[in-house]
Amino acid sequence: MTVSLLFDAANLFVLPFWALMIVAPNWKVTRRVMASYLPFIALALVYLYLVAGSLNTESLQAMSNPKLADIARFFGTEQGAAAGWVHYLVFDLFVGRWIYFEGQRTAVWTIHSLILCLFFGPFGLLSHILTAWVSQKGALSASADARP
Repeated sequence: MTVSLLFDAANLFVLPFWALMIVAPNWKVTRRVMASYLPFIALALVYLYLVAGSLNTESLQAMSNPKLADIARFFGTEQGAAAGWVHYLVFDLFVGRWIYFEGQRTAVWTIHSLILCLFFGPFGLLSHILTAWVSQKGALSASADARP
């Protein structure tokens, strides 16, 4: 299997999980699917394959004492860039899953944070943290207003 094919397959593989969390967050199938670690295991195996195929004496030495130029050189190869991208896919999906379950647990709106996480990873996490904080402040304020 070529690096390009693995890259394309990994990109397509994550989309149904994101779609379920964004489009059908309250569906019991979504909860069941997202409770599984199997998607992360599959992506981690792809990552392992890509990283293992890109390791050599030079890359191991660069990773042991990372310098920006060395990392740029590693990601400048197809194999390195694909490994880096799959790394993003795995962790963004895992963070998206956490956002999804936190939203389910706390009834905090998550669609915007999930979309941001899908496209911009850490921005989605930040969005969810801020949304949860604002929601909590609003709930605290509402409960204080309701007191006699």
